[in-house]
Amino acid sequence: MRFNAKDLASLARRPSGCFDKEGKLKICRVVGDEKLIEPKERWCRLKGNLLFLMKNKTSEASEVVILERCWVVEFRNKTDVSIVLKFQSGEPDLYLEATSKPDCESWAVALGEANSEGLRNKIQQLRRLIMEIKERASDEARQFVPSSQVNSLGEPQFTSIQRIANEPKLEFSLACKDLVAATRDRKLNTFIQVSVVHPAEHVLTRYSSTEIVEGTRDPLFLTGVTFPPEYPIYEETKIKLTVYDVKDKSQDTVRTSVLPDHKEPRADVGRSFLGCTTFRVGDLVKSKEQQLTLTLRNEMLLMSETFYLVSPPLLPSTSDGGKTVGTIEVNLVKMGEIEDGEADDVTTDAQDQKFLCFLPLKSRPRGFLLSATCAHNTENLDRVTDRRAKEECALVRECTAPEGISGKDSLPLLNAVLKNPICKLYRFPTSDNKWMQIREQMAETTLSFHVPKELINLHIKEDMRRNQELKELGELAPHWDNMRKNVIAHCDQMLSLYQDTLAELGKHTGSSFKSSCSKGEKTLEFIPVNLHLQRMHVHSPRLKDAVYDVITVGAPAAHCQGFKNGGLRKLLSKFEAERRNTGYQCIYYSPENTAKAKEVLSNINHLQPLISSHADLLLNSARQRSPDSLKNSLKMLSEKTELFVHAFKDQLVRSALLALYTARPGCVLKKPVVPRNSIEEGGDVQHQDRPSQIKRQDSIPHHSEYDEEEWDRVWANVGKSLNCVIAMVDRLLEKDNSSSINEGESDPSPADRKTSHTGGDWYEQLYPLVITLKDCMGEVVTRAKQSMTFVLLQELACSLPQCLMLTLRRDVVFSQALAGLVCGFIMKLHTGLHDQGFLQQLHTVGLLVQYEGLLSTYSEEAGMLEDMAVGISDLQKVMFKITEAKSEDFLPVITGRREHYVIEVQLPAKMFELLPQEIKEGKLLRMYPVLFNVGINEQQTLAERFGDTTLQENVNQENFELLKEYYKLFTEKMPPDCLPHFQEQNDLKGLLENLHQNIQAKKRKNVEIMWLAATICRKLNGIRFTCCKSAKDRTSMSVTLEQCSILRDEHQLHKDFFIRALDCMRREGCRIENVLKNVKCRKYAFNMIQLMAFPKYYRPPEGTYGKADT
Repeated sequence: MRFNAKDLASLARRPSGCFDKEGKLKICRVVGDEKLIEPKERWCRLKGNLLFLMKNKTSEASEVVILERCWVVEFRNKTDVSIVLKFQSGEPDLYLEATSKPDCESWAVALGEANSEGLRNKIQQLRRLIMEIKERASDEARQFVPSSQVNSLGEPQFTSIQRIANEPKLEFSLACKDLVAATRDRKLNTFIQVSVVHPAEHVLTRYSSTEIVEGTRDPLFLTGVTFPPEYPIYEETKIKLTVYDVKDKSQDTVRTSVLPDHKEPRADVGRSFLGCTTFRVGDLVKSKEQQLTLTLRNEMLLMSETFYLVSPPLLPSTSDGGKTVGTIEVNLVKMGEIEDGEADDVTTDAQDQKFLCFLPLKSRPRGFLLSATCAHNTENLDRVTDRRAKEECALVRECTAPEGISGKDSLPLLNAVLKNPICKLYRFPTSDNKWMQIREQMAETTLSFHVPKELINLHIKEDMRRNQELKELGELAPHWDNMRKNVIAHCDQMLSLYQDTLAELGKHTGSSFKSSCSKGEKTLEFIPVNLHLQRMHVHSPRLKDAVYDVITVGAPAAHCQGFKNGGLRKLLSKFEAERRNTGYQCIYYSPENTAKAKEVLSNINHLQPLISSHADLLLNSARQRSPDSLKNSLKMLSEKTELFVHAFKDQLVRSALLALYTARPGCVLKKPVVPRNSIEEGGDVQHQDRPSQIKRQDSIPHHSEYDEEEWDRVWANVGKSLNCVIAMVDRLLEKDNSSSINEGESDPSPADRKTSHTGGDWYEQLYPLVITLKDCMGEVVTRAKQSMTFVLLQELACSLPQCLMLTLRRDVVFSQALAGLVCGFIMKLHTGLHDQGFLQQLHTVGLLVQYEGLLSTYSEEAGMLEDMAVGISDLQKVMFKITEAKSEDFLPVITGRREHYVIEVQLPAKMFELLPQEIKEGKLLRMYPVLFNVGINEQQTLAERFGDTTLQENVNQENFELLKEYYKLFTEKMPPDCLPHFQEQNDLKGLLENLHQNIQAKKRKNVEIMWLAATICRKLNGIRFTCCKSAKDRTSMSVTLEQCSILRDEHQLHKDFFIRALDCMRREGCRIENVLKNVKCRKYAFNMIQLMAFPKYYRPPEGTYGKADT
């Protein structure tokens, strides 16, 4: 970089009031986690995007740091007062340490806002705000001021463009003709850069650009230009079109990097300037043919390469001056008027390039656009001789909001769930020479943060309840009491960690997604990485419209905890083996028994208040002497009490009560034996002849004075009390019926009526029986709760603190997986709301949830795959429930505990009415998650040749068995006509057999496994997920390949356009925008050596990959 050293030195010596911020910081350079030197104290001064480092306040500046293409990493620990500046260029990080936490936070904010990107974002926000204020003021003026005064407010009046609600304000396509190259024999590789001049501000803003079209002087661009509904564009707005010739796509770094809005690239960076022109929006909108043909000129005196405020007369003229270098056609596009377009033929020109011929003008509807071009007159189209009219084409356009499939009634739900959407639109030819329209959409979701916060809140409540139950366990012997105190201390520490995480997430503002660069941030570890909805809406001439959704998300994994010792799959197996070998200081219970104990505690907390409530309703009905109400109350009480009694019909409760009895103070162990359930519930049959080992590992002590039948009596008393209540109610109702009959036959005397009423006071006769029922239930609850809490104490005490750390890791992974699942379920429900077959499948069978993994089985990614496998398997304990929203808040509500969650999805009233009665009544809906993983990168090559792929093989085989079980259940309960419309093309059973063969084949990088699994999922109305490490690069390759494969296999995409459609989606589609959102650069993070190891169809087009942070 060139700069004036004297001016910088002078700037550094200015008075303190001239700087944005200054103060003392300790500074050093950092490579990785190692500091190159010890931090030294420096006096730092910040001015704009320049950070001056000085030895003291009065000395000369020893170093100047330019704060561009960098970002600030602030450590969120309460005691940490340091921040790190990371640079995209790869130079060592800059470590800065402040004197206090407030000073550290102040420096972090100042440095974060110092670069031009932050300033540009502020300018854009202010610009939009100003335009909104102006529009509101204009609307208010028109409403309250007489029409004769509207134009006398002192502000310029602009003409709005007429448009349909929620549709883009303006869309047009571009094509050039007869471009002049610098040398006669050169084949041009051209693209157009689009800039906008706002009439009120006279500021030139770089807006967008087209793709590069190679090897022709008559380029027809696939990429169109779209101005979204909220964009401030008027008929007076001017648009500048600049044409460049790209010398080398791989060197054209400007199209893949982020530049300030007011700057244009240097001409020598992989490109050369050809010409430019401008036009008014009003001229295009009002033109008779809805197109403009403009002259491109290469003027001698062009505007500066850096654009600031420019007055209208300085804009390049199209009428005089400069050398003519060709023409450019601007065609206005109106969606909805191109439905019936047809291509007559696919021909080949002299250069073996495929082109399309179009119907004559008289055979097309008014306003129909022949893809992206429009001819000058009818004769030209009739002859179809213009070469540009034969070019292959598919219009790509951008908009900002996804289209609601179910109409405006579903918009509140979509707006609550989806944020910051991006849309692209393509048109591709089919094999029968028709045109299909494809809208590609990508959106963040608010569920990325909402679901983890709801989940953490549930964890906090569950852990607080568990800690309280441990404290209420009663008096224990010293050994057990010390163990309890140790467990409670560790649990309180973990509880504090969850509370701190929830508080930090509550402070989060801004984006609704977690970027790939933030995988390692501790405060965001519960948040899924780069979670987005990827949707493709296809409109084909002869086929029904179809919507294909894929949820893209980084593999659910605990990145903050690392993978040095593997992931959850390995850690849980190792943990269980170690628990079996613990000493006699605690009692071993199997994972099944531990889960059962948690279930019993949950049932107690759920059923006890319900039974008490129904008992009170029964007494109230008796007081009112209402027979019908009494019957209904008794029915509900009986059902809940039977569930309550059944919950304790388990040998575990009896054995746990025995173990708890021996742990009480003063208990003398007289006769240690193996209880009846030890062999059935985790005991080792082969080692029954080794009493010492059984005593240490699996035995529960038995006390000779303990009466094992006491629990049976207490438990049975609840049922007996209920029977007494039922008998009394039957007797009362029978007497009431007989007295009614007697009253009808003869009128009793007043004395008889008085006696009958006194003897038949229902409330007085039922009250003692109901109180007895409650007392019996209370005694059962007390004993069962203490015994099950004692079981949980053993689980925690056997392996502190590993048990709690594994619980934390599992919670983190599950939180990330659940956020994606909830998003996928809501989107699937939204698109299938009018499909009765889907709704029947939803409540009869449940939904298949298929995850496609692209992780390698080498190094850290093997640990990620282990985490992901357990997290996805844990989704089996999730159930969904659909309710009618009672307010404007449509975000889902989560209830339950770690072993069982219910996600309550709230729908607007009109959408809720479309559901079957079973779902309306609150039936719980099951999910069936499966995971198929195939590594495709260079690390998988190492694993296949020098490592181990057993993990991937086992995961695929296990999940194939789960998929077969779901298919069997589906075929048993669902009629064949509930499958999607293209079911007839392939037999599902054959696809399953083919998938099984591919899994057994153990072929290297067998991506056909993923293709088959995805196809089966779609045919079974499942929810599709695609995951890699960060859901950015490999995921983008897979998603775009899947989209194009669907267009080819299901919608007859012309075979000659498959590769071009694939490259177009990867170069100009939503996924390259996803890369930009994550790493501020439009480049996939691959290099040439890596791509050599990738399967053929997973390689991005040239110029879209290179060095980028990930």
